[in-house]
Amino acid sequence: MAVEFAGRGGRIALLDLDQSELAVTQSLCQALGAQANSYACDISQEASVIETLNRIVSDFNHLDVMINNAGILKDALLVKVKDGAVVDKMSLSQWNTVIQVNLTGVFLCGREAAERMIQSGRGGVIINLASLSKEGNVGQSNYSASKAGVSAMTVTWAKELARFNIRVGAIAPGFIATDILNSMSPDRLARVTQPIPLQRLGRPDEVAKTAAFIVENDYFTGRIIDLDGGMRL
Repeated sequence: MAVEFAGRGGRIALLDLDQSELAVTQSLCQALGAQANSYACDISQEASVIETLNRIVSDFNHLDVMINNAGILKDALLVKVKDGAVVDKMSLSQWNTVIQVNLTGVFLCGREAAERMIQSGRGGVIINLASLSKEGNVGQSNYSASKAGVSAMTVTWAKELARFNIRVGAIAPGFIATDILNSMSPDRLARVTQPIPLQRLGRPDEVAKTAAFIVENDYFTGRIIDLDGGMRL
């Protein structure tokens, strides 16, 4: 997504905890002639988000688009049963860690972005990354709950912020060909792909183009785009 917007003339602020990955993406954006700054930020911590967005506004003068795409997985069954006995269950730590990043992090970044967009008087766009799992997925009580929450916040923010000319949308990807999926064995990858009507994984650039559509379409707000190859026909 950063590279897509860099190629469209955007000035890019990159946030992450992984400095090496930030450097790679920053270089890709700069190779396209774009200004691209990187910022170490823990989106689950309020002070870190506030400090980072203050720096971004100071460096770029304003903030026009915020994409909230950080997310983690800590999958587990709610309760794991073997031979009629409960042998394991999702830990509170697994629940809290995912909710803190996937839901609280989106809340903090969205809130702080909205404040700065209102202060600038320029309006803006906030894009949240939900997931096909927002409908519920086995072994993902924490992840599914976080993505359902992100979807609900998207609609809520769109209603609240429209009067400030701030639009809010979300993308709910299905299975996308990221490094994690590409590292699967051929047999497992085939099992993942089989239920998809289009019979293939989505590509990262297709997610990026969806984000660009949301930014460019001034009448789009308050909706979640399911980008899943038809899995929810």
